[in-house]
This record gives sequence, C-alpha cells and structure tokens, in this order.
Amino acid sequence: MIHHEVTGDGPAVLMGGSLGTSLGVWDAQLPLADRFRLIRYDHRGHGRSPAPPGPYEIEDLARDVLDLGIDRAHYVGLSIGAMVGMWIAANAPERIDRLVLVCTSAHMAPASMWQERAARVREARSTEPIADAVVDRWLTAAFAAEHPEVRARLRAMLVSADPEGYAACCGAIERMDLRADLTRITAQTLVISGADDHATPVEHQRLIAEAIPGARHEIVSPAAHSAAVEQPDAVNRLIEEHLS
Repeated sequence: MIHHEVTGDGPAVLMGGSLGTSLGVWDAQLPLADRFRLIRYDHRGHGRSPAPPGPYEIEDLARDVLDLGIDRAHYVGLSIGAMVGMWIAANAPERIDRLVLVCTSAHMAPASMWQERAARVREARSTEPIADAVVDRWLTAAFAAEHPEVRARLRAMLVSADPEGYAACCGAIERMDLRADLTRITAQTLVISGADDHATPVEHQRLIAEAIPGARHEIVSPAAHSAAVEQPDAVNRLIEEHLS
C-alpha cells in the first residue's frame, strides 16, 4: 500500500502531488485541514511509498489510490497527481465527489522527452542529473530567488525519489492519453493553472476544462508549475470554495 498521511476532520480530500515530490508538496495546503480530512499520499516510487518493478501506467498509480479503500472523496491533484485524478474520475466515478486539477495535462507529447529523461535517471541511478532543470520549471525565478529554502526543499524531494520508480512514472506520462476520457467525467471539476507554467502551459488546462462538462478554469499569477506551493493562499481559497 502507498504511504499516506491523514490530517484534520470533515469531508475526505485525497491529495496527489507532482512527479518527483512527496506528500510534503502539500504542506502549504494544511490549513484546509480546519474544514476537511486531508489524505495526502506518495505515489509509488516517491517519498515513503514502495517502488514496485515497472513499467507503470497512469492506471497503476490510480489503482494504488483506489486500494486505500476510501469509498468516496474529493480529489485534488497536481501535475501527475491530477492525471491520476482524471483517470479515477473517468473510470471509477462513484469514488470521486468533486475534482480539482492543478497544473496538469491530459496528454504530454513528445514521448521522446520522457524517454530521454527516464534514460538519464536510469543511467545515473539517480535523479540528481535532472534535478536543477526540473525544479527551475516548478517555480518562477523571482519566487525561487526570494524563497531559496522552498526551492531547496522541493529539490530535496526530487533527489530522494527512487530512481527506477521515477523513471517508470516518466514512462506512464509518456504513454498517457486521457483526452478521450475527459468527456466521461461527471464530477464537478475545477481546473487551476499557473500563469507562468512552462511545464504544462495554460493551454493544456484550458483544453481540459473545455472537455469536462461544466468545468471551471481559473488562472493564478504569478505562478509556475508548482502553483499550490507558490500561491498557496489563492489556490487554497479556490479549493475551499470548490469543495464547500
């Protein structure tokens, strides 16, 4: 079973983070525990979760969440965590109440990008060679300069990820195509973009919001890929409004 931590009381909210991070990526969302029961988890190969042999698919990561045994919950996902949320909402709709998708995509071409990243990590047996380039896309340059401790904490999460688990998750994104699933999502959905996100640009979220019936799209600025880290007050307000 994947590692998870429960904080607070109230309606259950599953929280899946971005590729290369642990559940600590949601620390700035802990104030939401005043109203909700936050269930933050580590994807396989991340944080304190095991790293079973690959290859992985998004469905595998989603079934890890379903295996936690929570009958029904809200779901908040960032990046790959939101990809997991989309899969669950489309394929196990009875398990999802309301859905929040942050800085994500339903399809992330080209496949070669993910193949090359996975190959570098496997060759080095470490995420260290890609760490700085990846983390630099998570935060705007101004925020990273003003908050070096936040950048350092995110980088530490990335370099602590299991190399093979991380590479296998890259493979899951490489092969992912959730575009046809979006129209089957019936959960009330909020899509949040970071205005300065170059990893999953705003257009990716706009396409998701247009495809999911009744979805709402909000953009926070300034914010790069880790918008929930960089703009916690704005993101928390949007999450709380949507889940209430």
